[in-house]
Amino acid sequence: MRRINVEKHDSVKIYKIRRTIEELSKKSGRGTELITVYIPKGRQLHEVIGALQQERGTAANIKSDTTRTHVVDSLGKVIQRLRLYKKTPERGLVVFCGALPPEGGGPLGSEVVRAWEIDPPRDLKQYLYRCDDHFHVDILKGMLRDENLVGFLAIDSKDAGWGLMHGDRIEVLDHTGSGVAGKHRQGGQSAKRFQKLREMELTYFFNRVAQTTRQYFIDIYQVKGLIISGPGPTKEEFVNGRYLEYRLQEAVLATLDTSYAGAEGIREAFAKAGDILSDFRMVEEKRLVESLFREINSHSGLGSYGLEEVIGHIEGNVAGTVLVADDTGLRMVTGTCGRCGQVRRRAVDVREAIPLATEFSSGPCPGCGAGGVEASGQDIVDYLETAASRTGAELQVISGKSESGAMLASLGGAGAILRYNPEHSR
Repeated sequence: MRRINVEKHDSVKIYKIRRTIEELSKKSGRGTELITVYIPKGRQLHEVIGALQQERGTAANIKSDTTRTHVVDSLGKVIQRLRLYKKTPERGLVVFCGALPPEGGGPLGSEVVRAWEIDPPRDLKQYLYRCDDHFHVDILKGMLRDENLVGFLAIDSKDAGWGLMHGDRIEVLDHTGSGVAGKHRQGGQSAKRFQKLREMELTYFFNRVAQTTRQYFIDIYQVKGLIISGPGPTKEEFVNGRYLEYRLQEAVLATLDTSYAGAEGIREAFAKAGDILSDFRMVEEKRLVESLFREINSHSGLGSYGLEEVIGHIEGNVAGTVLVADDTGLRMVTGTCGRCGQVRRRAVDVREAIPLATEFSSGPCPGCGAGGVEASGQDIVDYLETAASRTGAELQVISGKSESGAMLASLGGAGAILRYNPEHSR
């Protein structure tokens, strides 16, 4: 059995980058005023600052007073931010900056210069400077694509199926019948003649499977590994016969015994491949959610679900691992009284966050009746991250698109595996 080295996945960091990219993709300037800077790993910051200072000097020649002011101010802010770093971060740095109208729009001249700095998820290898009417986020988007692709081939003498594991899901690509006769003779054929014909049909089938496997896993998808499965000895005959192109032959991670070939065999093989694929995020998410359900179903007292209950366990220093789906669409709105310090909070859909914040800030404190309640809103993942960091709990963001995410959604989108049963401590 061969193992693959893959990069570790920081689920909270990836979630935040995806969220920022989504936000930046919706931004547009009034002109070509939005600055994008990609600084590759190992690039000297003084060189980048020098290049941006030259661009700032060039921007002074822009004819439009408004555009010139916005570009010069934005470049100045980027330079100011870069000077705060002693050296380029380990994987590089991406900076977006520009003069943008306030939320909901505003008149010309009401723009505010804002900047975003992103630590890329992988080593950044190219330098880019752009001044445009939009931010250039495609390079970052590309870095978020899961490159740890694994191919699945489920084969027996009757069927073959191909599947692909990427990111947060397993996908069945195709399946085909073999056309190979069964092991019993037909009509008056002699045993030797029938066996010869069957071997020829099987060889033709193997060659056809090998050609399709190459098309899927070299020409279309560049997989890092291949898992071959199926019932009986057919899969071993295929592998040992070296029908596969040599790169795929060397990429075989394991051959697994399964009850089915074809499309059903792909799903069964994935379910049995946990140890082989233990470094892959999708498998890790499956393991985490299954652990949560195991604690809940066993009534051990170590499984908790529902956002309010989970937050209570975090604050009580009981939660060990906290799981939250990345598509809850929730924001935590908090109202804090300036006089008595009473805090109200409520998790609501993002569309309800502003009205609720207005309700908190405009009404009296329910504790002391004073006005001046300060309201704020926070993405639910950010809120949970801050709360978890205070008690040393581990936060894991689960993809809502996966089967594991659907299971977590059935629990309200959040759950926790506890350090101990709180009932036993009472």
